[in-house]
Amino acid sequence: MKLSRKTVLLSSVAAAFAVVGGGAVIAEATAGGDEPDEPEGDQPVEETTADPVGELLASMSLEDKVGQLFMVYVHGESADTADPDAVASNLERLGAENGAAFVAAYRPGGVIYFDWANGLADPEQVARLSNGLQDASAVPLLIATDQEYGSVVRIGEPATQFPGAMPLGATRDTAAAEEAARIAGAELRAMGLNHNFAPDADVNVDPANPVIGVRSFGSDPDLVADFAAAQVRGYQAGGVAVSAKHFPGHGDTSTDSHADLPVITHTAEEWEAVDAPPFKAAIAAGTDMVMSAHLQFPALDDSLKPATLSPPILTGLLRERLGFTGVVVTDALDMQGVRTEYGDDRVPVLALLAGADLLLMPPDFPLAHRAVLDAVAAGELTEERIDESVRRILDLKHSRGIVDDPEADEGAAAEAVGTDANRAAAEDIADRSVTLLANDGTLPLASGSVLVTGWGENTTQRLAAALSANGFQAEALTTGDDPDADAVAAAVAAAAGRDLVVVATRNVRAGSPQADLVAALLDGAAPVVTAAVGTPYDAAQLPGANASLAAYSYAAPSLAALAKVIAGAVEPTGTLPVDVPSASGGVLYPFGHGLGYK
Repeated sequence: MKLSRKTVLLSSVAAAFAVVGGGAVIAEATAGGDEPDEPEGDQPVEETTADPVGELLASMSLEDKVGQLFMVYVHGESADTADPDAVASNLERLGAENGAAFVAAYRPGGVIYFDWANGLADPEQVARLSNGLQDASAVPLLIATDQEYGSVVRIGEPATQFPGAMPLGATRDTAAAEEAARIAGAELRAMGLNHNFAPDADVNVDPANPVIGVRSFGSDPDLVADFAAAQVRGYQAGGVAVSAKHFPGHGDTSTDSHADLPVITHTAEEWEAVDAPPFKAAIAAGTDMVMSAHLQFPALDDSLKPATLSPPILTGLLRERLGFTGVVVTDALDMQGVRTEYGDDRVPVLALLAGADLLLMPPDFPLAHRAVLDAVAAGELTEERIDESVRRILDLKHSRGIVDDPEADEGAAAEAVGTDANRAAAEDIADRSVTLLANDGTLPLASGSVLVTGWGENTTQRLAAALSANGFQAEALTTGDDPDADAVAAAVAAAAGRDLVVVATRNVRAGSPQADLVAALLDGAAPVVTAAVGTPYDAAQLPGANASLAAYSYAAPSLAALAKVIAGAVEPTGTLPVDVPSASGGVLYPFGHGLGYK
């Protein structure tokens, strides 16, 4: 009987990983299945120098190895989905009908989940999807997502919802950051995910940064370094591999690399002082991956190639100077920042030549896959270079226990995710992160009638509900991030006769209609409290508020914490992890600022 390619690879995996970590081989079963003979006397046990990863690598064809270089997303709530829309999307992007067919045919290194592609409806469904993909794969998969929490979260409730990076920075508690990551990692692993694209190691020094902001722990390199290292340790303790991102640093740009190619103008000395410390700390803590950024950094590579395609940055700086030996993963290759100059057939090849190992989300997988194979055939890439990257990927899978234990317990997933204890931990972090920036004595307010207005339908409704739970008579009226004159007038009318107006704000820039809303409400009789549920920089554009709060997040625990702080049930103890600049220049509220009630 001719064995299938999958059967051969599965046998190779089992054989290669049968001896782990250079352990001793003490016996070999006989063909008849009898117990082996006992050794006579005190004969020494022969030790081997087994290389399970090397043995597996040697068993793989070039096509197998090239498949390992890619991580893609698949459509469908199950691995064998027959949903017509999912099938059509998979065929268009991947050349296979569903996830199971794709991983069986191409043997990718991993799959990344998104709520819009995979449903991610409940823990059991996610675990079932994960197991289905692993069952179809000859070599166990990296199964990943971007679960940074806060503004970037792929798996919603009932998974525990932590406030995110900048709120953690506001607590100044690295132990809490490590514990949050441990809990989050354990929940992901319970659903069959074994890799998280976190933590964000960017130092957010540009208040206008449209892509990082609250995803960063703050603007101080040492603070970000301490928190990034803590989260590396925490996620790994929870059972998942981690990826520090976005190297060499994405914190000082006003351009979104999803849409264009940013340029970082730091000097080499500024990079060393500002951008490098968190990546050095993450590497020292043992991060499994470092993710490249799609941006130009002329001081580090004057060719102006995006960092993802830059040998001086990925090899010269990250590998040789910082000594990183783990997996270098690209940011998503369907982002415009890496596609401005090169075609989708060239980007994967150039990324590998630069020093990347894992190619994330090419927009046309069959094209990218063929391009790498063609580059090897043409001699542009050598098979030895491919082997280097595949070995790193297989080493990661081995070291994180993915090979030994790839599947999840579908029946136990729901019990492990969103437990009371995990939710309590998230609430405690949120309670300690809320920062009181300004207060004329309006807060705390123990009771009364409150209008909650401003940004976000879910945000305003949840905040009103949380205030009601704290004894207020609260009503929500959403005006959005671009309220017109009618919306402003409606909010002013609804504020009449209230004891307090709370305005939720997000991404308020100069000239924003959100500022017009706050100004109109301040002309009324009710005191006005602004509550920034994104970056705290909003405060610079909202002068005159009776009190100003920063929650840094619109996650449910952060909104509940805002309500408790407003009511005085929780003392505001958060301190700014960034400078908030004044609209007229200078600093309005400095790093470390934070008021209390006592």
